[in-house]
Amino acid sequence: MLFINGSWKEAENGKTFESINPASGEVLGTAADGSRRDSAEAVKAAAAALPGWSEKTAYQRSAYLYKAWEIMMSRKEQLARVMSLEQGKPFKAALGEVVYAADFLLWFAEEAKRLYGEIIQAPRPDQRFLVIHKPLGVVAAITPWNYPISMITRKAAPALAAGCTVVLKAAETTPLCALETFKVFEEAGFPPGVVNLITTSDPVPIGEEFVSNPLVKKISFTGSTEVGRMLASRAAGNMKKIALELGGHAPFIVLEDADPVHAAKGAAMVKFLNMGQACISPNRMYVHRSLYKTFLETFQARAEKMKAGQGIVDGVSLGPLMNEEALGRVDEQVRDALAKGARLLCGGKRLTEGNLAKGFFYAATLLADVTPEMRIYREETFGPVAAVIPFDDEDEVLAMANDTVYGLAAYVYTNNLAKAFKFFEGLDFAIIGINDINPTAAALPFGGMKESGIGREGAREGIMEYLERKSVGLSV
Repeated sequence: MLFINGSWKEAENGKTFESINPASGEVLGTAADGSRRDSAEAVKAAAAALPGWSEKTAYQRSAYLYKAWEIMMSRKEQLARVMSLEQGKPFKAALGEVVYAADFLLWFAEEAKRLYGEIIQAPRPDQRFLVIHKPLGVVAAITPWNYPISMITRKAAPALAAGCTVVLKAAETTPLCALETFKVFEEAGFPPGVVNLITTSDPVPIGEEFVSNPLVKKISFTGSTEVGRMLASRAAGNMKKIALELGGHAPFIVLEDADPVHAAKGAAMVKFLNMGQACISPNRMYVHRSLYKTFLETFQARAEKMKAGQGIVDGVSLGPLMNEEALGRVDEQVRDALAKGARLLCGGKRLTEGNLAKGFFYAATLLADVTPEMRIYREETFGPVAAVIPFDDEDEVLAMANDTVYGLAAYVYTNNLAKAFKFFEGLDFAIIGINDINPTAAALPFGGMKESGIGREGAREGIMEYLERKSVGLSV
């Protein structure tokens, strides 16, 4: 079902599409296959609801978000189970994502009340300057499948807190996660038209409606750089604001003074998080040559212990990839690296033993001696494959890490404070983890540099993305 103007409804064409469990191939359920006309109806409903919602006080908008946070936290295990089945990630990781998603509701429930204006000193004694913030208007949000609940709240919560109304197009492979999330918004009592949901098997017509409809004032998109470029060009032609959270190709740097065992354990943990299907997943691991052997041995031991299977099964730490296409893309990168001289230390194949044959499983893989000529060195992997490169010189590795069109996340392991600041300031990436594999939170700005995106989500910056600054000069 679609959620438009406060009601659940079928698609106007009556069509539905199936949601598939990527671990088993089983059908989990169906969702309404929304059309462009459905999305236009949702935008119209959001525009009609905008005056009433934007005129509510910050405290009133905050109360709705706080209520949604309470409901989501009370349902966290149910939501995690749906996510584990539909997206594939292990239940524990899914539970962590639901809590992370709820954090955005809570954070922006409070941030709504911190939208302060300014009084600016004027050049004349009889003049006063004031600045206030006003909501942009109707926001169209497009969310990905790899974090199918937290990406909804990371976009919707700040927009709603700012006084905007929202039409959200959920990822076509995880519609049930979106449906369950919008049930939270429904129970929280948001007025009709304030939050609207479109599910569809074909995102192209929905995107076309978003970029061309004059009622949409901003588009927020998380996904591939290719699609992001297209949306940005189309949005610019219609003078729409846009926020893009796109691909990443994170370096993971282990400096000479670091503990290689500690670093390898951290690298394995973050590399295999969500089966490597994360934009901040480390893809290129640069390890000082003096630590190389120990790092590889430790990482390999961790990788070989990864248990693949259905995410809801106890003890499973490696779920399936999203589909056959994802499997093929990962395997092609591995084959290319091996053909060009990389060493395979473990994994490197699709898993087909027993029930794993029914899903899209790829083994936790470790490649050593990766070089710049290999595709995996240049392309985002989005799979459970670690590519490790030895280095000798700090300045050399800094240049190697920056040699990419992407600029989202980077990781550095060091016990030297001066080196930590050197790499923090020298890396051309927006999010840096220093001895930290989880440098994200609702309170921290999230977004990329270069071709990894435009704008920021989370933190104070997250709500400012949905506001216009409005100034007045008064003669007194």
